[in-house]
Amino acid sequence: MRSSRIAPVLAAGVVATLVPALAPATASAAANPLDQYLRQTPSWHRCDRTTPASFQCATIKVPLDYSRPDGKKLDLAISRIKTGNRAERRGVLLLNPGGPGGPGLDMPQMMAGELPKSVKAKYDLVGFDPRGIGKSSGVGCGMTDAEQNWERPYKAATFAKDVKWARTVAEKCDAKQGDKLRHITTRNTARDMDVIRAVLGEKKINYLGYSYGTYLGAVYTQLFPKRSDRIVLDSAVDPARIWRGMIQVWAEGTEPAFTRWTEWTAERDATYKLGRTPEAVRKTFYDLVARADRKPIELDGMKLNGDEVRSFGRATFFSVRDAAEWVVQLKNAAAGRPTSGDRADRTPSQAPPSFARAVPADNGTAGFWSVVCADTRNWPRDPEQYRSDAIRDKAKWPLYGDFVSNIMPCAFWKKNGSEPATKVDNKVGALILQNEWDSQTPLASGQGLRRVMKGSKMVTVLGGVGHGIYGSKSCADKTATAYLTTGKLPAKDATCKAAPAARERVIDPLPLPTLR
Repeated sequence: MRSSRIAPVLAAGVVATLVPALAPATASAAANPLDQYLRQTPSWHRCDRTTPASFQCATIKVPLDYSRPDGKKLDLAISRIKTGNRAERRGVLLLNPGGPGGPGLDMPQMMAGELPKSVKAKYDLVGFDPRGIGKSSGVGCGMTDAEQNWERPYKAATFAKDVKWARTVAEKCDAKQGDKLRHITTRNTARDMDVIRAVLGEKKINYLGYSYGTYLGAVYTQLFPKRSDRIVLDSAVDPARIWRGMIQVWAEGTEPAFTRWTEWTAERDATYKLGRTPEAVRKTFYDLVARADRKPIELDGMKLNGDEVRSFGRATFFSVRDAAEWVVQLKNAAAGRPTSGDRADRTPSQAPPSFARAVPADNGTAGFWSVVCADTRNWPRDPEQYRSDAIRDKAKWPLYGDFVSNIMPCAFWKKNGSEPATKVDNKVGALILQNEWDSQTPLASGQGLRRVMKGSKMVTVLGGVGHGIYGSKSCADKTATAYLTTGKLPAKDATCKAAPAARERVIDPLPLPTLR
């Protein structure tokens, strides 16, 4: 998620002169309200005694409210690994791993082992924890573990309980964070990125963003088009679906993945014995869901009811071989037969924790709700709208539709004058990378971002499985590397084919946080 911005197109309610281009040394603070932020000198230091000395960290200040730059301030934790090739250096490559709620301070160290030498020769790798996340004035709502669980399938008998949960989370966040919450948004994080640009002495930034980071990058390009240089958006969020639609797209994208899995598995009935036809394979799975509803199935030390089987299966079905192996084990467990115990871990990968970070225990979840609830005003306020939508979408997308359309805390989030969602519609040059079978940002989502970023080009990895492409030895890597090193975009949108093994399961996934 990534991009550029220019002062005259700042979102409504923010003075147009707040973030001008890197101001000349003679400019006064009176002429530029953000001068105190743009002219900070970071105090770089070794991030942690267990990490290389080249991995440096610093903390700068940004305004809580960009329309009141003399008001409250937030800490913004930034990091870098400088290129060792000063002769080839052309600037900084700002990195974001996704989320919302994902910390990015460790990204330079993580990506140093994934990016090709030719890219690392040209850029200082720069990471940061977005505002409200990790060491950047991390927010917390005091949620219990149970309250952090948002995967709640719609049932008439439990809907009142789910409404109470959503209201409780919103009220707890308001009680803990108050007015601060309306400023924890993608727009303000994009503005923070421009402060980072200025503090680092750069006229433009280059950017590599994954997942939610693609939306963050796109908003940056909308706000600061003339300060965006080479922008890579990997596994893309559709700006037109922010944010309820992006949660619902998980259900929409899962149904064709499930169908693909039934077809693939039926062709291999001799191996998996789950059904000779796609219809038979489908029936096998839903029979197991019904069986788990009658009596939970114990697998890998967990007792799974039918809803939990559906929930766990949602992302798994994108990796057809993994899914077939998992359903075989589920079937064996339901029949009382021993399971192999060698199932690959299909829990979504998370970024490793940043060093010495003292943050609230629920920071990731609190940060997620802060962004998705404050970014847009289009969340329904009537609980009955969620009820009817969940019933409708369970019929439309049986595997997961009721989960994604059920009540969410945003129904009760206090708006408090937060800005409207940023409309992305520009001609800034960018490269979008998208796997055909991405469980978190499905293909339709990447196509949506391509439509509104008219200056971009998109590379689709046909048969590609998994979330996060660049750095995973994908067939799209060569195009991304060429763009970052030469600045040349493909002449037109392109496709490439994933390696045969990579069409069946995720190969060496990048350790990135996912949309929840």
